Amino acid sequence: MSGASTPPREVGGTCPCGLPEPYDDCCGRFHTGVASPSTAELLMRSRYSAFAVGDVDYLCRTWHPRTRPRRLTLEPDQVWTRLEIHTRSGGVLFTTHGIVEFSAHYTHRGRPGVLHEHSRFVREDGVWLYFDGTED
Repeated sequence: MSGASTPPREVGGTCPCGLPEPYDDCCGRFHTGVASPSTAELLMRSRYSAFAVGDVDYLCRTWHPRTRPRRLTLEPDQVWTRLEIHTRSGGVLFTTHGIVEFSAHYTHRGRPGVLHEHSRFVREDGVWLYFDGTED
C-alpha cells in the first residue's frame, strides 16, 4: 500500500520530531529501515516526522494491517511545524500495547492548526505498529 507519487523531502538539521538530534540519527534511521523504534513514543515521533517529510511508505509500513487505509495521500498544503508529547502509557520494552497523547501543530494554506490525539500502538513480533487514534 502506498500513495506517494513523490519521494520524501530531504531533511537537514534537527529532526522534525522535536528531539535535539539530527534527523539522520533520529527518525531518519527508522524511515530508512536501518533501525526500528523501541517504544510506542519513538514510533509516534517517527510517524510525525514521516508526515513532516512526506514519507508515505513509512507511514504505511508502520500502520497495523487491520486498520491501515487502502491508500494514503498527504495534503501537500499542510506543513507540520511542531510535536508535543503530553502523556504516554505502556509502550515500552516488556509491553505489547501503548497509548501516546500528543498535539501536532501545523499550518494549512497559511492557517495554523493543532491535531490533538490519543494514539494506540501494538507490538507484534517485536515491532511497534500504529493501531488507531482518537482525536479530541
